[in-house]
Amino acid sequence: MADVPLHEPQAPTKVNLKDYKKPSFDVDTVDLDIKLFDDHAIVDSKLIMNRQAAGDLVLYGEDVELLSITLNDKALSTEQYEVGDGKLIVSAAPDEVTLELQVRIHPQTNTALEGLYIAGSGKETMFVTQCEPEGFRKITFYPDRPDVLAVFTTRLEADKRFPTLLANGNLIEAGEVADEPDRHYAIWHDPTKKPSYLFASVIADLDVLTDHYTTSEGRRVTLELYAKADDIDKCHVGMQALKDAMKWDEVNYGRAYDLDRYMIVAVSQFNMGAMENKGLNIFNTACVLSSPETTTDTRSFNVKAVIAHEYFHNWTGNRITCRDWFQLCLKEGFTVFRDQSFSADQQSSAVQRIDDVAMLRAHQFSEDAGPLAHPVRPESFVEINNFYTTTIYEKGAEIVRMIANTLGPNDFRKGTDEYFRRYDGQAVTVEDFLSALSITDRKIEAFIDWYRQPGTPVVSGHQNYDSAAQTLTITLSQKTRHVAGFDAPKPLPIPVATALFDKASGDIVADRMLLLEQAEQTFVFEDIASEPVVSLLRDFSAPVQLSYDYQDEDLAFLLEHETNGFNRWQVTQMLVNRILLQEHDAAVYLQALAQTLPKLAATDSMLAARLLDIPSPQELASAIHKDYDPKQIKAKREGLYSQVANTLKEQWSALYEQLPLQAYSDTPAAMGARALRNVVLDMALTAKVTGADLWAQQQYDNASCMTERFGALKAMVNHQVAEADEYLADFYERFQDNDLVIDLWFSVQASSNYVTTDDIKALLSRDDFDWNTPNRIRSVISAFTAQPTVLWTAEGLDIYIEVIKRLDESNPVVASRLLQVLARWYTLVQPQRDMAHNKLLDLQKKATSKHVLESLDSVLGAAL
Repeated sequence: MADVPLHEPQAPTKVNLKDYKKPSFDVDTVDLDIKLFDDHAIVDSKLIMNRQAAGDLVLYGEDVELLSITLNDKALSTEQYEVGDGKLIVSAAPDEVTLELQVRIHPQTNTALEGLYIAGSGKETMFVTQCEPEGFRKITFYPDRPDVLAVFTTRLEADKRFPTLLANGNLIEAGEVADEPDRHYAIWHDPTKKPSYLFASVIADLDVLTDHYTTSEGRRVTLELYAKADDIDKCHVGMQALKDAMKWDEVNYGRAYDLDRYMIVAVSQFNMGAMENKGLNIFNTACVLSSPETTTDTRSFNVKAVIAHEYFHNWTGNRITCRDWFQLCLKEGFTVFRDQSFSADQQSSAVQRIDDVAMLRAHQFSEDAGPLAHPVRPESFVEINNFYTTTIYEKGAEIVRMIANTLGPNDFRKGTDEYFRRYDGQAVTVEDFLSALSITDRKIEAFIDWYRQPGTPVVSGHQNYDSAAQTLTITLSQKTRHVAGFDAPKPLPIPVATALFDKASGDIVADRMLLLEQAEQTFVFEDIASEPVVSLLRDFSAPVQLSYDYQDEDLAFLLEHETNGFNRWQVTQMLVNRILLQEHDAAVYLQALAQTLPKLAATDSMLAARLLDIPSPQELASAIHKDYDPKQIKAKREGLYSQVANTLKEQWSALYEQLPLQAYSDTPAAMGARALRNVVLDMALTAKVTGADLWAQQQYDNASCMTERFGALKAMVNHQVAEADEYLADFYERFQDNDLVIDLWFSVQASSNYVTTDDIKALLSRDDFDWNTPNRIRSVISAFTAQPTVLWTAEGLDIYIEVIKRLDESNPVVASRLLQVLARWYTLVQPQRDMAHNKLLDLQKKATSKHVLESLDSVLGAAL
């Protein structure tokens, strides 16, 4: 039956974990034929299906036009099926079904960047897919859920102006279309059963960088990175990272790649960082393209981490996938833990841990502290895209880390081997994961409460030293705030890595992992000759807030004597937070920093750079639950930063001279030197060191890489160096043909210490501000949030919310994620609180997408 439109969907409904039922029909094989034309695409599909439970045959579809439907070689009349509310339902289907469908879709007008959509324009036009979580239903009707796994064979057909035709698996045939010499096709077969969210296809004109890797099992794998011709020279870092990740996974988890080809495609218009589609990863250009001239060290290292993350998904996400979307943390948390471990092996492990924890504290702790708090495994959702959060990813990774810490490396490896052995080829749950990991220790199953319970535990403690018995007793307690709508929080298993330092020698006299399992526990250390200084939560052994009965002098002692690089940073952050949030005197912190920094700079410049971190405004705001005044916090942060700069003023010149510009090298030591040089430059400008403005100009002019050039530009913009505008213009002229570098140009202005709402309006109104490219949107709007004193004004919120309104219509996924940044409006000081509340209420009247409406319900719920 031709031209049957899909009805408008009803108001969104909540999906609950407790209501899960397995699908009535499974899919054995899928034959998919996608024919792309100038203004539409025709998609033919053939599904071989078998009943596995009672119920109707249900397929999902959005923005697709059904042209024909055949069941077991018989065309169905409109009375034999129902189309509406995002579903195609066949009520009287037999147990064995061959279902053939033809639909029409319009990827040329798809701006949501889900399903099959257009990216780029003109000669750079390409068509790509994004199917996670529920994008495949925008390509054709299908039982689009992660627990339906099938073998896919995909035929792509398009005009020859798109010579690149890619899909999952292995290429089995390609050629010209009969009687149509201007069109060609390619057929791909993926022998591995997969859910539809892992389907991928690309129709484009791309160049390719090719290499090979021989796995530990002897398979010779062809590796291909596809990008625009001008970007192929920026793919070498990604290619090496891919080979490094393949080797690392074999060594650390015994996992080898299972197909003959592994492909990565760079796409400029992509909502996410990257997507792990089986054998055909699609990447945001920002997460795959890298060169010293155009990419900062931070982003280049992120390229390596994201390449590894998506590759590791081949086993933790693809070969073993989620039973349902509530189990999203199962694949993402485990894979984030794996990519963090890989990254720690590529650079300073301490700095990697600092990066991971700084991100967690700034974003996930804030999420846990506000109305968007949710368990690592949510219990319900309206729009699953709203749950691609730091709680799912980063907190999910921390749970896996706690389990690994509790088991130890040998038993953890036994557990993961068992997980892969049991569940390869299946869609599973968090309980399945914990069951496999607990084969050597059943207490691991108790970690299920970490997945069920929202909120960040606060671990408090104190110590008592008995000189006569030579024992130290540490008392620890835990408390988690009660989040509305959830059961009262229970005590969780919390591994607390602990070391005792002798005050006289600075040596470690005891080292032990404590497991806090109750609301309060005591732990006794024997044979301790004198009262020590206690170092807790070493390497951040659990995602908790620590409130221990430390004197500032104890923290200063640990800053000087800690052997754990992460904990050196952690005690520094504790001191800084006490100064900024509890009005402690800064003298102890400044003295300890002055003594420690020069020595550390000579041995570990990357860690030395991080010791100068001041918590971000977002992290500080998450610790303030009432009457948050952005101006007050900014003044305190800037005041402390100036104190640090001026206290060490006499050292900046010597430190900068010890870090001369050198030929580019991609090593941890070279990266550390560049990082410290940029921090020292900013400190020197803050302290008004004579000639520091010339250092910045010379660093920019003589830079060997983007880290040096952009670091100098950022310092000049943030300190309003007289020539800053000239250097901004030069930067734009040098890199105007490179979109990712121009994103930096936008961001350095949007996040400037002196940015105004007029500046933001000017950036948004430029001809080269592309509303269809998430990277460009984030380069201004996400950077803008770094200045809360401007964001939380009437003018600032008007700009921010207008962006959300515009994206609500074209790209609701990005709109919803931007909205979530405003979740802690209710903590603002008056009258800003009421002003923000009113603007969010106005947005609620005008929003249309279920993505934004669900987020608004949560954000506005904070007022109750």
